[in-house]
Amino acid sequence: MIDDIELRELSPAAFAHAVPALLEVYTAAMDPPPGQLPGRAAVMRGHAHYPDFRCLVAVREERAIGFAYAFHGTEGQWWHDVVTEGMRSRGLGSRVRRHLGDPWEIAEVHVRPEAQNRGIGRRLLYALCADRPERTAVLSTRTGPTPARHLYRSCGFVEVMDPFSFPGSPDRPFAIMVARLPLTRPDARRPRGRSPWWPWTG
Repeated sequence: MIDDIELRELSPAAFAHAVPALLEVYTAAMDPPPGQLPGRAAVMRGHAHYPDFRCLVAVREERAIGFAYAFHGTEGQWWHDVVTEGMRSRGLGSRVRRHLGDPWEIAEVHVRPEAQNRGIGRRLLYALCADRPERTAVLSTRTGPTPARHLYRSCGFVEVMDPFSFPGSPDRPFAIMVARLPLTRPDARRPRGRSPWWPWTG
């Protein structure tokens, strides 16, 4: 049940102020090396200045138990440029415009472990992507059969590169995933005999 969860939207300034508290959620969910956190904090604060930045926090009893944020992706942003170059280097240049020409880039979706499997991540994801004018939503998630990847697939995301290693992290492969907006509802009816993602894989 998620009836006791409230979603609150943070302005870019409020988000920058809340980064230490949000990093506690990130640390609980991802268990990163402690030395990585200062750099992560700087990256998050930098994202607050990106176009159309939006952040939602899941709150229970005045405590942040999850958060998600996104922004309009465009040339000149690190993730956008690295993924674009990665696609071109793998002979997928013809798909760059389709997938990354007008993207809503989902940078983070995290829920504390004790609050997972309650639909909070799904609720954050749908609320974050609601009424967006972009053509696609894009994200990266750790490769393998993770709960996060299962969530994204159930919402219509498909892999366009898997595995993919970002510069500086060759031993931590990710999957690059894309979905057409608006996101697919899990109970949406799909054409019989076809993968739910068939328009994106050909």
